[in-house]
Amino acid sequence: MEATEARSACVEMEASGRLGARRHSATEVARGRKLASTPVRPECIASLTSSTAMAPPSRLGHAVAVLSLLLLLLPPYAAAIGVNYGTKGDNLPPPATVASFLANRTRIDRVKLFDTNPDIVRAFAGTGITVMVTAGNGDIPKIATKDGAAAWVAANIAPYYPATDISLVAVGNEIMDTADQALITGLVPAMRALRAALVAAGFRRIRVSTPHSLGILGVTQPPSASRFRDGYDRLVFAPMLEFHRKTRSPFIVNAYPYFGYNGDTVAYALARPNPGVLDPGTGITYTSMFEAQLDSVFSAMKKLGFEDVEIAVGETGWPTKAMDGQAGVGVAEAAEYNRYLIGEASSGSGTPLMPKRTFEMYIFALFNENLKPGPVAERNFGLFQPDLTPVYDVGLMKDAVKAAPAPAPVAASKSAKAAPPKAANAATTEHDSEAASPAETKAANGSSNGPTVSTAPALAPSGDDGASSRGGSTSPDPSEGESTDGKKTPEEEEGDEATTTTPTVDGDSPAPEAKISVSSVCNPERPAHNRPRACNRPSAPRAAQHHAHASTACKREKKEEKKIKKEEKRKKKRKMYFAFQFFVFLFYGDVWILCKNI
Repeated sequence: MEATEARSACVEMEASGRLGARRHSATEVARGRKLASTPVRPECIASLTSSTAMAPPSRLGHAVAVLSLLLLLLPPYAAAIGVNYGTKGDNLPPPATVASFLANRTRIDRVKLFDTNPDIVRAFAGTGITVMVTAGNGDIPKIATKDGAAAWVAANIAPYYPATDISLVAVGNEIMDTADQALITGLVPAMRALRAALVAAGFRRIRVSTPHSLGILGVTQPPSASRFRDGYDRLVFAPMLEFHRKTRSPFIVNAYPYFGYNGDTVAYALARPNPGVLDPGTGITYTSMFEAQLDSVFSAMKKLGFEDVEIAVGETGWPTKAMDGQAGVGVAEAAEYNRYLIGEASSGSGTPLMPKRTFEMYIFALFNENLKPGPVAERNFGLFQPDLTPVYDVGLMKDAVKAAPAPAPVAASKSAKAAPPKAANAATTEHDSEAASPAETKAANGSSNGPTVSTAPALAPSGDDGASSRGGSTSPDPSEGESTDGKKTPEEEEGDEATTTTPTVDGDSPAPEAKISVSSVCNPERPAHNRPRACNRPSAPRAAQHHAHASTACKREKKEEKKIKKEEKRKKKRKMYFAFQFFVFLFYGDVWILCKNI
């Protein structure tokens, strides 16, 4: 009888404890207080302690703990590596094949499209790859209205999302370079209307932005003095950056050191060891033109009070082929530049003015596009061949896939190695971005000088489908949809006739094709392994120079790999520390709940 009464009292006390955890009626509170004032028997304490200590945690608690641990212990491969997927080629694989290849065999986790091609957008459904789609330049007037934006979302986003992980909609491409005042003034209203339409449709996670060339900058030399073009800074960029801040979307720039280098600044453009360029405003010496370009954009944003807005890189890359004889262009240089980009994205080191900041980055481009108009380089930015084999290896493959061996990069001349980058030519100004590369400028103007600096560079118009000229009137943009008037530039005419020899896998050089001059083939500036055997008799100093440079490149690559591994190890240790702290918190939380129940 006593045991039964004790159990009843224990049950009542336990019930009163549960009642104390939620709102009670006056009767329940009184009853709980009455029970709480009742003397507690020893066997009741033992029963309560045993039941509390032995009660298993809830399934939800288990799930939260396990999920948190998994998130904390994920591999520290934090690089957000994206690629621009263009389709101006007649030999490219089907979209479904491309999507499967990227998802299963590469580390690429995002793609940027230059339109909303249904076949391509649908092909990435369920792959885990995030997709940036583009609304064409010609769609901007319609998107700027409420009904037009809603109709565009219904036709181009709703049928595919969320099966396809669309992360961002780009409104046009390099609109500021079109010189079309209707498009320029309608750009920000179109971005606002499109964002409102996405939210109204329930697609709040999809961001809205628009890519810009570096032509938006009026002054960029030095980076700390950079500012937006006069007139556009307050009328266009201030409201645009305010939109980015409110919607937490990135300000997208297309940064190409390739369009700003010359023979003296190859090392600076490729981020090789070099004396660097001093910014007297900050005392920073830049050894990477890419970092200087990003800091120039940051400084321009900071002058308007928007330094907190995220910056993303919509396009950047390096071609494997250009006009014959152009210094600093080849498979080795393209691999070197993109390997540097991937290392920067993985390390999270940021830039001198934006330390420890990571950038969403899209390499240009996925394939060589043989139908693109413009100079030779425009058709040779690809990372992969049409058969999906790598043009060169930069560590993007999950499995070991052999690419054609890239020769070690060789400087164009002794003066290029000895002389530091010239400030005017190394400046990451709009003039540099709008100027052609050195050899292209030489072909067009008959001069060997680098890009010229003017006070008011003209902005070249672009097509309606979102493409504009990265290099202004002299250097067409590799973006999709660019238009052409059918006239070939001097570089095109020369590029169509001239071809370069490519070393085969076994190291033998094939015979040069027709229309290559003997002086070009036997040019002593070419690496020894890239010349016919009859010309392959380099002098001892040149051979030593070549081997020394190859050794330097190898050491640099090993240093970058060591830096990446060190950063990954540090991140892993930090995750383990947070995991330990998390479980300590759970332990003390359980102890506190136990004590409270007792």
